[in-house]
Amino acid sequence: MDFQAIKLTADEYAPQMYRFLRELIAIPGESCGEKEVIKRIVQEMETLEFDEVRVDGLGNVLGFMGQGKRIIAFDAHIDTVGIGERENWLFDPYEGYENETEIGGRGASDQLGGIVSACYGARIMRDLQLLPADYCILVTGTVQEEDCDGLCWQYIIEEDDIKPEFVVITEPTDGQINRGQRGRMEIRIEVKGVSCHGSAPERGDNAIYKMAEIILEVQELNERLAVDSFLGKGTLTISQSFYNSPSRCAVADMSAISIDRRLTQGETWQQALEELFDLPSVKKHGAQVSMYRYEKPAYTGLIYPSDCYFPAWILPNDHPAVKAVVAAHTNLFGQPLVDKWIFSTNGVSIMGRFGIPCVGFGPGFEAQAHAPNEMTKKAHLLRCAALYAAIPELYGNGG
Repeated sequence: MDFQAIKLTADEYAPQMYRFLRELIAIPGESCGEKEVIKRIVQEMETLEFDEVRVDGLGNVLGFMGQGKRIIAFDAHIDTVGIGERENWLFDPYEGYENETEIGGRGASDQLGGIVSACYGARIMRDLQLLPADYCILVTGTVQEEDCDGLCWQYIIEEDDIKPEFVVITEPTDGQINRGQRGRMEIRIEVKGVSCHGSAPERGDNAIYKMAEIILEVQELNERLAVDSFLGKGTLTISQSFYNSPSRCAVADMSAISIDRRLTQGETWQQALEELFDLPSVKKHGAQVSMYRYEKPAYTGLIYPSDCYFPAWILPNDHPAVKAVVAAHTNLFGQPLVDKWIFSTNGVSIMGRFGIPCVGFGPGFEAQAHAPNEMTKKAHLLRCAALYAAIPELYGNGG
């Protein structure tokens, strides 16, 4: 394989890649509102002469390059979070900016850069005849990831009936290769009380006071969760707080919290719920503990319900997919660092639920995700496109 030719071809596509990313950033595309972003990606895939481009019932765009039966997929979720407090941005998050080394804007790192590099990586495969005859490359622009990680791939695997041999996740990796991540859950604890006039609180039963006891025990529970030598520690934190009360002059008769529970290797959703059920304050106050269920309609109008449980996953260092990605990086750019993500990706479904191997390498920085003044490095876009182009042949030859 001529690795220098791969890098040179990626460099030649630089202007088109930068333009494509700038145009994607300019289209607001939060979860469940990605329609116009998907349309723009379809247009680019058709321009790059993908063999087939289609949009499925959930709204994911699927671009195929090659005619083989064995599929290697490159996944990029193309929805973004909102912009938060506008005053925290030094520039317009949708107009973005571009200088000699960077492109900024909402989604620059998380994770519109990934679809740009994946589309052009597939095109480089075609240009340099790097696609083995028995393989097909699938580039997916997936929806609703920010709302419900992996829901898009549940649909692709269960409804589109597509099961790749392995998947490259193009979430930002800070230039390293990732082979795992912790899982997560979204949990609700709710406790009831009895309202009364605030001038005589002893007549009621204040749900917020009950929740205060629970919160202290939840905080303490975080300190004694399991630790994995690779993925690290399981964690939990309270992410939201709710209440119900007849007025500001009344005792609250309901209090609830949402918990962001991160699951390390070996932890199960049943275990995570049981740990909360067993808290003395939960038992004392008869609190309800439950897992959230995601039921928001996609931009297509389809509702594809899913429990808010997202399993942890680890791919062994010696797996052929890891070896192929490491070999591509070594030949193109030198020996890589192989590690893990701190946050969650679509791998929770692809590998966590369905056992399809995943490896991560994507443009941008994990710390830029969901942050104001989000940016990515132009060099990352080119490096990722080049590396993606080298993977299928190396994988087919055993890395």
